[in-house]
Amino acid sequence: MSRTQVFRLFLLSLVASSATAVADGPDYSYIQGSYGQIEIDDVDVDGDGFGISGSAALTQHFHLFGGYTTADMGSGVDLNQLEAGIGYNHPVSDTVDVVLSLAYLSAEIDLAGLGSVDDSGYGMGIGLRGMLTPQFEVNGELQYVDFGDGGDDTGFGAGFLYNFTDQFAAGASGDWSGDLSTYQLNARFLFGN
Repeated sequence: MSRTQVFRLFLLSLVASSATAVADGPDYSYIQGSYGQIEIDDVDVDGDGFGISGSAALTQHFHLFGGYTTADMGSGVDLNQLEAGIGYNHPVSDTVDVVLSLAYLSAEIDLAGLGSVDDSGYGMGIGLRGMLTPQFEVNGELQYVDFGDGGDDTGFGAGFLYNFTDQFAAGASGDWSGDLSTYQLNARFLFGN
């Protein structure tokens, strides 16, 4: 089964489960800290690092989001990434939203003793966020990124969060595109809804 087929099944199960879910929709105002693992298959390089991200609801349907991550890829190589964008969220049920996003992206690779290389571009996404129960959120997204001369790629991401309280949630997520895979553990402080 291909990654696209797995993602389609995930999205269908999310929409189907919304009929029995009993929670309000997802929250778009939060700050999140992350620890992650990055794997680059074509050059067999792995690294880990930390990130901080957030989102702020502007209206019922629009939110701003952004984030910064840094990772140590070993052998004196560091990867830094920045993202800032706007999202549109529209409910398809009481507990599930379709989400569209457009973001500015910047990436920089620091090579010890050799300087750095950086590039910027944009990313777009379409996905679903839904509450399977009042505490348990799942999400999935198809993603497209374009770094101009640095190339473009299509991938997908998926994750879950468990809301321990109205203000605190934790979970895990992953993103897969081409030869790049990332896995994260996330802790989120919610201040909206």
